Formats: sequence, structure tokens, C-alpha cells
Amino acid sequence: MAPTLTDVAKGANVALSTASRAFSDPGRLGPRTLRKVLTVAQELGYEPPVARTTESATGTRAETATVALVVPDIANPVFGAFVKAAQGECRHRGHTVVLADTDLDPDREREVLAHLRERADGLVVCSPRLDADDVLDICGRTPAVLVNRETSGTDCVLADAAHGMRQAVEYLAALGHRRIAYVQGMRRSWSNAHRVDLIRAETERAGLALELLGWQSETVAGGTAAAASVMASGASAVIAHNDLMAFGVLTGARALGLSVPGDLSVIGFDDIPFAEVSQPSLTSVAVPMARAGALSLQMLGQVLAGERQIPRTHRLPTQLIVRDSTGPTTKDPS
Repeated sequence: MAPTLTDVAKGANVALSTASRAFSDPGRLGPRTLRKVLTVAQELGYEPPVARTTESATGTRAETATVALVVPDIANPVFGAFVKAAQGECRHRGHTVVLADTDLDPDREREVLAHLRERADGLVVCSPRLDADDVLDICGRTPAVLVNRETSGTDCVLADAAHGMRQAVEYLAALGHRRIAYVQGMRRSWSNAHRVDLIRAETERAGLALELLGWQSETVAGGTAAAASVMASGASAVIAHNDLMAFGVLTGARALGLSVPGDLSVIGFDDIPFAEVSQPSLTSVAVPMARAGALSLQMLGQVLAGERQIPRTHRLPTQLIVRDSTGPTTKDPS
């Protein structure tokens, strides 16, 4: 039997009238109460009867909405691809776009979100440094979509790194590598923590040794700084948190007298356009951030248009792209 509104009210421990307002008049509920009801509805699979409308919960016409895109580092090409696709979707829907760069700083992110929640009809927050609950608390009643952060109670778009990480580890194992290093990104990065969990599981499953290196800036300089640790680890292959860091590892490895891929195989994450033209060209896990940009705006547009209220999570697959920075190991596997 399909779940009912009564089931949602019981699960959220609220009155039936409160659960009803979450779908008929959400502006009358506090942000946390609304999120609690929507979270339970999402978990139960409840689908309310929704009358199609062009008005948002705050009375703003969806086709004239202002949407804020919040990204951690616009200088990183992977976020540039995200913004370009999101802007294209906004243009298609007639939205006005506001762009904010938080410089990978959680305090700056907090300030930006607090500023924009009163000025935008909807927010898309990409790869936030703050905890998801903190982001949603700051956003308050303003509809939000989180990208590369998973939580209940709001729409989420995830570039699922699991498949790409599995391919990367299996590929290195097939090339004879038995000790793999992972260069971490920043400490507050949810994507980094997620990828650490994945590479731990995949190297254990493949019977490989993992050298987990310290946190670094998610830049070329961060990868260059990590190169000496990679060499000292004894690993014959390294996976970097992103492509920029992988480029830094390539530069640092050459400066230390290592050849790539002769002495060290290098894999990045994101597959930004420069990966094809680096020397050597970079093997990388392709992350569909352009698709994430378009999809996040489609999801937000549906909410602003009143087409649905129940949050959804979309997972987008990743894929290993093999190039010249990886090859068979020359190290003794013993």
C-alpha cells in the first residue's frame, strides 16, 4: 500500500495539519520542520497530489526567478564546466543568474549563503565546504539543490565516484602495481572524504597496499608539494584528488628525477580539458560536472514552478579515461 500523508505525519512526529502545510503552504512552516517532513516523505516514498503552478512557495513566478550558483573555486576548470552548463539551463528557463565563488573557505561560504538567501529565489550550492545541515540551515526557506554533497530533505546531485575509482584501482592492479598512493584534497572536502573511503575499500578488495598521504590544497601547487611524499611512500602509482593536483604531482615527480609513467603512474580526477594536452597526457576519472550543472537547475526549476516538493537524489556515473600517464610498473612487486 502506498504511504499516506498520515504516515508522513507520524514519521515526522508532527500534526497531520502540519504535514499537509508542508505541501500546500510550505511558507507557513519553519525551515527545520519543513525539512523534517520532506525528509520523511522522501524516505517513505510519499508522492503528494500537486497542482501544477507557475508560482513558487514565496509567490515568485518561476520564469522570472533569480538563481544563485555558489561554487568553491571558479578558477578550477571543473567548476567552470559546471557553471557554464548551469547558466545555459537558466537561460533556457528564463532565470537570472548570480554567481558566487567562496574561495574554498567555509567562513566565506557561510557569509555568501546568508547574503544570497534573501536575494535569490533558489540556490545551487556546488561542493560545499560546510556540513550539509549547516548549508540548509543557512538557506532557510529558500529552495536549495546541493551538488556533490548527499543529505536528506533537499534535492542532491552526486557525481558518483564509486565506479570510476573501482576502474582506476583495477586498472593499476592489472598493470602490476601493488602499492598505490592517494594524494588527498582539503580537509573540509566531502568529495575527498568520500574518495578516501572508496579507495580504501577498492585497494583492500584488490589486495593492494594503500599509502594515504596528507591533506593538500586542491591546486597544482598542492600536488607539487605532495610529490616528495609520493616518492617517499614507495608507491609505483598515485591517484590524486583532482586533475590540478595530478598535474602538480607530474611536475614535482619530474623535478625529483622520476619519469612518468616509467617510474610512477599518475591518475587524476575530473578529466578537465587540459588532461588531454598535458605532457604526458593525463589518465583521469571523468566526472560529469557539466551534466550536474544542467540537472541541478532542472531540479531547482521544478521546485520553483511548484511541479513537485519531495526531494530527490540523482547519481551520475564516473568513468576512467586512460592516457599516457599510466603504464606497467617497473618496480619489484615484492
